[in-house]
Formats: sequence, structure tokens, C-alpha cells
Amino acid sequence: MLQNIRDNSRGWIAKTIIGLIVMLMAFTGFEAIVTGTSNRNNAADVNGDTITLDELNQAVEMQRRQLLQQLGRDFDASLLDDRLLREASLKGLIERKLLLQAAGDARFAFSQASLDQVILQTPEFQVDGRFDAARFDQVIRQMGYTRLQFRQMLEEEMLIGQLRAGIGASSFVTEQQARAFANLERQTRDFASLTIKADPAAIELSEADVQAYYAEHASEFMSPEQVVLEYVELHKESFFDQVEVSDEELQPLYESEIANLAEQRQAAHILIEGDDEAARSKIEEIKARVDAGEDFAALAKEFSQDPGSAADGGDLGYAGPGVYDPAFEEALYALQQDQVSEPVKSEFGWHLIKLLGVQAPEVPSFDSLKDKLARDFKTQQVELRFVEATKQLEDAAFEASDLAQPAQELNLEVKTSEPFGREGGATGITANRQVLQAAFSPEVLEDGTNSSTIELDPSTFVVVRVKEHKKPEQLPLDQVAESIRAHLQQERAAAAAKAEGEKQLAAAENGESVSDWQVQEAATRSQDGVEPKVLQALFRMPKPAKAGEPSFAGVTLNNGDYVVLRLDGVNVPEEALAEEELAMYRNFLASRAGQQDFAALRQQLETKADIERF
Repeated sequence: MLQNIRDNSRGWIAKTIIGLIVMLMAFTGFEAIVTGTSNRNNAADVNGDTITLDELNQAVEMQRRQLLQQLGRDFDASLLDDRLLREASLKGLIERKLLLQAAGDARFAFSQASLDQVILQTPEFQVDGRFDAARFDQVIRQMGYTRLQFRQMLEEEMLIGQLRAGIGASSFVTEQQARAFANLERQTRDFASLTIKADPAAIELSEADVQAYYAEHASEFMSPEQVVLEYVELHKESFFDQVEVSDEELQPLYESEIANLAEQRQAAHILIEGDDEAARSKIEEIKARVDAGEDFAALAKEFSQDPGSAADGGDLGYAGPGVYDPAFEEALYALQQDQVSEPVKSEFGWHLIKLLGVQAPEVPSFDSLKDKLARDFKTQQVELRFVEATKQLEDAAFEASDLAQPAQELNLEVKTSEPFGREGGATGITANRQVLQAAFSPEVLEDGTNSSTIELDPSTFVVVRVKEHKKPEQLPLDQVAESIRAHLQQERAAAAAKAEGEKQLAAAENGESVSDWQVQEAATRSQDGVEPKVLQALFRMPKPAKAGEPSFAGVTLNNGDYVVLRLDGVNVPEEALAEEELAMYRNFLASRAGQQDFAALRQQLETKADIERF
């Protein structure tokens, strides 16, 4: 057959077809190949600016970490849907990119010097009220940033904040609008209510009623579909006892640990912003006064243009290498105790730098670090073994027809779960979302195969297989009769209460006498002791046309009770608004309008943008 194909491919018809295919590929296929290759590492394109997969992955991980912190350590991380997290993270990155583009178009900017001040004055980066470089590194490392990445993220946040503040600050409301809103907010209402109780106990049902409901809603009374699982668990902790470590293996780790210790220097500086001759002359004048014996701290308070340190005599606190501008740092580390540098130029302006103190690193002994080093060494080795074992479990489960062989190879125990349905169990692996998805997948449920490895948490993997599949069955009437009876009684009691209530409402609207009104005067929009649904209906009722002619309405409560409402009057506060109150209302309404304007801007940016997701 292959020879026939080869022979026929030499004919003119075949050559024509091949030529057409080549032409089509030239116009479409090649472009698709190039585009697909070039966008392999990108998640989206926003008006020509790309969002990389690395950015998306980092955003997903950060969102996951924030959610877990908010939900608490007892929350099952497997309940977080990765697909939804990625969609939400990508949406957030696209919105962020659009806002940054808008800020750039509006010529917003944030200087590096201002960025430094934000970092230095952030309480989370301080120890005893002063910026601490080690603390700064620790915090941003926990957030998943390098120093450069954090500065870039912070600068972007500041730019977006400027845009938001600019839009928000441009919103305003008139005094008349504020007064009208305040009058509505402070309005009270005089009303009376008549409650017709829903009484399920008073409803009589026959067996025929229950049977008829059961027959009509038979599909609602099915036993839940359930499965029983067999599973094996692989725990990272089980590998720790298998790893041994000697002092010789720990020695290189110790040397590396102490090599990272760095000297800390306490610097003070006087900053004159600008790179022109005037700034240089000014800093040289101050240097001459320092050389003449004047106090450096006093001159810093008087002349320094660094608002974050000037009040403290220019004191920047202790910091290690890599914190300051390279030129600044080079000059600082060339100084002796209490020595003042010559003028130093950086991207922020001209500096005079004084060395206030030096903290030599404390070098811990090998014995003091031995336990930590051993733990770190074992953790690395265990991680490697755990990854290998996880891959081995994955391969063994794929190749085996049951879990006996994988369990034997990795010395694991085959366990059995309690029966559970598609909604999952209360605790254990049956409450894990990924386990649920695997258990009820066609491959595991219908084909009877082992699942792939499932990560319950970073240190635990499982493989599951269905041991027993219990399909839904019709529940007998005697098992559900009581629930049907309770439902019908509540439903009919609510209907009876509504019928009686509407009868009373019609009588009241026709001017007939209705007794047992419960009167309440001057009720506010958040009145204590009044059902929220009643208040909602009350403040939606039209104002009575004139005194003595109330308006009426009715509302059904969640428990089936029916409430007839009589609105007797609407009260507008007579006392004038104080200037402080009026200002508060204006600020509130302007802020709300600003938020709405900013939301409208985001919507407009997205509508007009050229966005492509890969």
C-alpha cells in the first residue's frame, strides 16, 4: 500500500493538491506556528503588553497564600479550585495592566526616592521603630519577591493608587444633594402591623396527601449515589527516619551559613535633591560647616531634604550591603567610625554621609547550629526521596490493576474509606475536593482504574480506586413520609396565613375595621426589634396622600407568617444639619461617586482594550 501511495504521489493531481496545501500553510499555518511558539511563555497580551506565565503563576500562588491565611490553618487547601484561581488571577493581572497603562497615559510618576521613603517608613519592615534590612528581606521573601520585584510591584501599586486618588478626588456632590440624602437617611416612619401566624400544627393532612406528593416528586426521594474507596497514602514525614547525617556532611553547610553573615552599618546622611550645580554648591557649603565643627545631626534637621530621616538628624538606622544606592554604599563602607564623607552623588541627589556605628556579625558555633543544619540537610534529602517515591507510586498505580502491588512496592497500607456521595464526606480524604473529582471521574468510577497521584497537601499524596459503587435507589415512602408531612404542613400553613393576611389587607384598604394592630412610631431604617423584610417593605411604601389616609402593604416572612402593614406617616427631621454632619455626608457621597467613577473607568478600559488570552 505504501508503494501505491508513493507511485500516485508523483501524478500531476497529487502535485497540485500538495502545492495548494503549501500555499495555505504559507498564508496561515506558518503564522500560527510562529505565533504559537512566540506566545508559549505568555498568558495574555493587553494592548501589546504581555503578561507572562511566570507572572500568572506567581499571582496564583500569592492569591492561594492570602486565601489560606484568611481561612485559617484548619482549612482544607484542596478545596481551592486551581482553575478558578488562575482565572481570577489572570483577570486581576489584566485589570492591573490596563490601569498601569492608563496611569502612564495620564503621565503619573513616582520617584525612586519616594519609593525608598515608603519602604523605610513601612512598619512591617521595622524593628524597634527603625528600618531593618534583614526584616525587610524576610518579609518580601515570604511574599515571594526579590528586592527588585518588590520595588517594581510597589511602584506599580503607587501609580495605580495615584490614578485611583485622582479619579476619586475629582468627584463631588452639591450641598442640595447631600441634604436630600441626609433627609432620606434620617427619615422615620409611623406604622402599625398585624401579623398572621403560620401554624403548621393546625394543618391536617391525610395519608393520601403524603402519598400524592411522594408520587409527584418521586425523583426527589432517591438514596444518594455513593462510593467506597480503597486508597494508599504516601507521607513525606515517613522518610525522615531513613536519612542519616554526619558532622562531615554538615560542615560545608555550616561554612555556607556563616559566610552569609554581613556587617551592619548605622548611617546618617544629609540629602540635597537635584543634580545641578546649585545642589552641589549647597552640599559643599554644608560640608564646610561640618568640617568647621558644627553638629551633623543639627545640620541634617535644618537642611536635609529627606523627610524620612531629617527629623532624626539624618539617622537611617542599621543596614547591611545591598540596601542603599551603589555610590552611597561604596562611600559608607569606606568611612571610619564618626567620619563624614565628601559629597556623594546618587540618583536621588547629593549626600553627606556619616558613619554612626558598626555591628560586626556574631558568628555562631558549629554546635549551636548543628540541629538546624541537620534538620535542613534531612529536609533536602527527604524532599528528593519523596519526589522519587511519588513518581514511583504514580508509575506503579498506572501499571497495576489494583492497589496491592503499589502498596507492596512502597511498603504502604491499603486503607478503606467510609461510603460517601458526590458532596463528599465530613472529614479525611473523602472531604478533599480533588479526591471527589477523581473518585467520580469516568476512568475511576466506570472503568475501575487506579487514580493518578493526588496531592492532599505538600507532604501527602494518595492514590484511590473505587471498591464499591452504590447507585441511587428509590427511597421507600415510610422512610421519607415525616419529612414530606412537615414540608406540606409548613407550605399550607404559609398559604393559609397569606390568604388570611390578604383578606385583612383588603378590608383595611376598604376602610373596614381591623383589630389587633401593633403600633410603632418613628421607626428608623435600622430599627431594632423589627424584621428586616418588614423594614424593607415599610420604607418602600408610598407616603400617605394626606393625613388620616394611610397606605397599606403586605409581606410574607421567611417563616411563613404574613404581615399587614399600615403606614400612618413619614417624618422628616426638623433640626438642621450641623456643618460637621453635612460635611460627613458630602464626603461619603463624593467617595462613593469616586469609587463608581473608578469602576466605570476600569470597565471602559477593558471594553476598549485589545486583549488576547493564550
